[in-house]
Amino acid sequence: MKTLAARIAALAAARPGRSLVAIAGAPGAGKSTLAAALVDRLGPEAALVPMDGFHLDNAILDARGRRFAKGSPDTFDVAGFEAVLQRLKAGGEVIVPVFDRYIDVSRGSARVVPPEARIIVAEGNYLLLRDAPWDRLHGLWDLTVFLDVPLAELERRLIARWLHHGLSDADARRRANDNDIPNARRVIDGSLAADVVIRPDDLPGLTVPDHSPA
Repeated sequence: MKTLAARIAALAAARPGRSLVAIAGAPGAGKSTLAAALVDRLGPEAALVPMDGFHLDNAILDARGRRFAKGSPDTFDVAGFEAVLQRLKAGGEVIVPVFDRYIDVSRGSARVVPPEARIIVAEGNYLLLRDAPWDRLHGLWDLTVFLDVPLAELERRLIARWLHHGLSDADARRRANDNDIPNARRVIDGSLAADVVIRPDDLPGLTVPDHSPA
């Protein structure tokens, strides 16, 4: 992670304006853990903007019959995310939404990205997805990072996540296998090649909690 942080810092120093860094990977890969650690290491010039802030509200998903598939590519406000990324690229203060996993909703205007933040670390499953409309994001990234975690380990982490949220073993396995694992396969098979690929062994000392949302 130290090497990656140094590469990001050098990239930002070498160009004017803001640099947007994409941390992508399947559900359970550890994106939020890595992104938060990078922002902490980079200091005040960096800010974190998770894709999860752009989850569609449950009422919209219910109306569309897609509540069961929450977290799939079509259950996000991709246009809203794109517009915020464009504003971030332009500079200045930008206020962004944040997803509250414990109440299962996005809170609008919940985090301030200050003008002095020259590095934006965005993290999410679908940042490199080839499919429309996610492909509109590709030209916004200055550096892309993909977390490559074996599917068996992803499954273990995802089941543990649902267990942490109080589901029975059977229900946790059902939730993981009905939605999370298909989404993981879509990310693994359908994402662009990244500038940097990181595997679990590449991050000694960085522990991904089993209940992490990443």
